[in-house]
Amino acid sequence: MVDTLNISINKTQNSRLSQVDFNNIPFGRVFSDHMFVADFDGKSWKNLQILPYQPLQLSPANSALHYGQSVFEGMKAYRNEGKDVLVFRPRANFDRLNRSAARMCIPQLPEELFMNGLTELLRLDRDWVPANENTSLYIRPFIFATDDYLGIRPSDTYKFMIFTCPVGAYYSEPVRVKIETQYSRAATGGTGAAKAAGNYAASLLPALKAHQQGYHQLLWTDAKSHQFIEESGTMNVMFIIDDTLITAPTGDTILAGITRDSVLTLAREWGYKVEERKVAVQEVIDAAKEGRLQEAFGTGTAATIAQIKAIGHEEKDYELPAVENREFSNRVLRALDEIKTGKVADKWDWVYKV
Repeated sequence: MVDTLNISINKTQNSRLSQVDFNNIPFGRVFSDHMFVADFDGKSWKNLQILPYQPLQLSPANSALHYGQSVFEGMKAYRNEGKDVLVFRPRANFDRLNRSAARMCIPQLPEELFMNGLTELLRLDRDWVPANENTSLYIRPFIFATDDYLGIRPSDTYKFMIFTCPVGAYYSEPVRVKIETQYSRAATGGTGAAKAAGNYAASLLPALKAHQQGYHQLLWTDAKSHQFIEESGTMNVMFIIDDTLITAPTGDTILAGITRDSVLTLAREWGYKVEERKVAVQEVIDAAKEGRLQEAFGTGTAATIAQIKAIGHEEKDYELPAVENREFSNRVLRALDEIKTGKVADKWDWVYKV
C-alpha cells in the first residue's frame, strides 16, 4: 500500500556532472546527483522524495546493520542514437525485488511506486547516462530495515531507495575462475534465490582466497556434495558442450537472473539446443580435457556476458578456446547490446523508454 504517488523533488544546487570524465569511468565509484527515497511506517509507503545524493543518518541500533534485513537489485540505463534513455527490463527487476523482500520478511513494494520513482529520478539525472561505447548508467534499488531495536524479529519500518552511477566495463578482460569445493554460496532452504545483502558478504572470503591464487572469481558448487556447478561469482553461469547450451536450473540456491533469462530466450529463438539441468563438475572437466567445452561464460547485469578463459580444479587449470572464436556468447552479447541501445527491434518488450 502507498499513501500517495506525489513525489517531492529537491533538486541539487551543485551538480557534480562537470567533474566526471566519461571516457574513464571506474565501476561503482562515481554517483549521480540525486536519489529517490520512500519510507514504510508499518502500514504504508509514504514520504516519496527525490533528494540530492547524500549520506544517510542511522542509529547505531539500526536493525539492518545488526541482522542483515536488506535486499537490492541492479539494472542499467542506456542511450539510443536519438539520445533517449532506455532501461533494460526494469519490471523484471521489480518482480525479483519483491520476491527477495518476501523471503526476508520485508513488505511488498507497489509497482507504481517503483516505476514512478525510477522514471522521475532518471528524468532528473538523464544527463548522467553516458553515451560512450561500453558504458551505461547503473541503477541500484534497495530496501532495508530501519527500526532502532536490538531484537531478532522483522523490522516494522523500512526505507526504499534508488541511486545511480555511470559505469564502464565491469571486467576488462576474460576471467579465470576456480571451482569452489569447500565454501558454499547457498544451501537448500536458504536465501540463495534472494538478492539479500548477507549472501554477498558470505562470499567475500572464498573469493578473496581465489584471487590470491590468481583467479578472478569462483564457480560455486552445491553445498551438499560440491559435485554440481551452480553459479559463477555473482553471476549465473553457462557452458556450451557439444553444441548444446547448458545451465543450472534456478531454485532456492540459484538466483533467477534477468540476463540469464534474456540469453536463454535468444538462444531458443535462434534454434540452439538448450538444457536447463544440473551441471556436474566432472562433466565440465571431462569436456575441457576432451576439447568438447566450446564456451563458458557468466551472465549478469554488471558484465552482461563475462567470458571465462580458464577453469581451475584440483590445482590444475583448463584453458578454454579463444574468446574471439566463440560463436554463441559473442553473438548474444552483440544482440543484447543492440536491444538495450535501441539499434534493433525489441520484440519482447524488454526496453523501457524514460
